Amino acid sequence: DPFEIAGVKLRSRLMVGTGGYSNRQAMVESIAASGAEIVTASIRRISLELYDESVVDVLGDRYRILPNTAGCETVEDVVLTAELGREALQTDWVKLELIGDRETLYPDPGYTVQAAEELVKRGFVVLPFCSDDPVTCRRLWEVGCATVMPLGSPIGSGVGIANPYNIEQICARSPVPVVVDAGIGTALDAVQAMELGCAAVMANTSIAKAAD
Repeated sequence: DPFEIAGVKLRSRLMVGTGGYSNRQAMVESIAASGAEIVTASIRRISLELYDESVVDVLGDRYRILPNTAGCETVEDVVLTAELGREALQTDWVKLELIGDRETLYPDPGYTVQAAEELVKRGFVVLPFCSDDPVTCRRLWEVGCATVMPLGSPIGSGVGIANPYNIEQICARSPVPVVVDAGIGTALDAVQAMELGCAAVMANTSIAKAAD
């Protein structure tokens, strides 16, 4: 059962992040243990310069670094951040994040679709973080996104998949891979996502903040 994004075949169905670790060594060891091939990095929060022990230096040769637009609140910010990531990391792939509410970190559905359409026009392979709304997901794949990445529950909450019915409906209809992004707190949550039909899961806080 192959897992492909934009024609790229992947072995691992786990994507991981680089934020929130207590130290660099813990991050490197955790990512290696995860078996993940795709590792996300916030363009606004890391140095894109290639120097010894930078995130790009440490991870660049071993993983596909997926730049994300975390922290952006407008379409213009997203486009600028994505272009910076493309130039610095030499990749057309981008994880689109456009937050509509700072407290919950919920994505803004309307602006996310607008930003996705603009990025697709600019030649990006767009992996959008979005709400667990079948209509929003449909609009995202209709404008040409390579995946849809609905949240399981709010970012960093670790409470699992709050609305499994919606996730199942999205998976049943989607012509592109569905990746649950945000809220994965345990291995059981990841299993549930796969059983609902997801192609993969994205996890960061549950790994980065784990005691071991």
